[in-house]
Amino acid sequence: MPATLPVPISFRPPEGWLPAEPAQGTDTQGVAVALVYPHPEAGFTANITVDGEYRPDPATLAELADASVERLSEVAGSVTVAHRREVGSADAPALTQRLVFSAEVGGARRDLVQSQVYLSVLDVEDPGERAVIRLVLTATPAQHEAVLADFQDLVRTVRPSTGDEA
Repeated sequence: MPATLPVPISFRPPEGWLPAEPAQGTDTQGVAVALVYPHPEAGFTANITVDGEYRPDPATLAELADASVERLSEVAGSVTVAHRREVGSADAPALTQRLVFSAEVGGARRDLVQSQVYLSVLDVEDPGERAVIRLVLTATPAQHEAVLADFQDLVRTVRPSTGDEA
C-alpha cells in the first residue's frame, strides 16, 4: 500500500513511464509514488520514487540529504556523493544530489546512480507547516543520462495541490 505525502502535490509523470507494480520483497515503505522506465538496462529497471514527511524540526535540506546517504550506506555499503547543490529560492528551497553506489538487486551486484531532489514545501492549508518532498531517480550508470531529462521534466512540474486539479 503506497504511503501518502504529507502535503498534496501534483506533477506530470514523464511520457512512457509506467506505475510500478508492487514486487514481492521490494521495500517500498514510505513511497507514495513509484514509476518505472519501460526499457530495462543490464537487468535493472530505472525507476522514480516520490516520498515525503512533515519536518517540524529546523533540519536543513543538506542535513536531510546527509541522512539519506547514511541510510543508503546501510544497505549498499560505500556511497559516493558525486554532486550536491542547493537550488530554488528562499521561499522555495531545494537541494539536488547525485549518489553513486553498488547494491544487490535481483541477486546480482549492480553499479547504480541515484539523482535525488529535496523540495521544501509549505502546506497550502497551513503555511506554518513545512514538509519535505523527496524525488529520486535510480538507474544504471549507462542509462542514467538517458532518463535524467525525463526526471528533470517531472521535477519541473511539481506543484502544491489543493485537490481542485482536473
